[in-house]
Amino acid sequence: MSEFYLLVAAFLLVTILLGLWRVVRGPTPADRMSASQLFNSTGIGVILLIGAASGEGVAADAGLTFALLAALSTTVFVRCGRRIPNRKRERHDD
Repeated sequence: MSEFYLLVAAFLLVTILLGLWRVVRGPTPADRMSASQLFNSTGIGVILLIGAASGEGVAADAGLTFALLAALSTTVFVRCGRRIPNRKRERHDD
């Protein structure tokens, strides 16, 4: 069963690479944040799968710690995103 866990972890690492492409190419900050959330959740999954494959209970603690950090990073991104002034189009009412 541990081989299956490691195979799934490797697949998740490939999805992280695809998300890295979105960070580089993403046209909007929202796309980049979505990719960052992909990194967070996939990283947590990889840690938990490797921990289950190796039988280490510490991996669950590390995964929960990263889950808290992921929620915090999302909150910080949203709060900082509000500070950036929106470029509004000038309206010409005739």
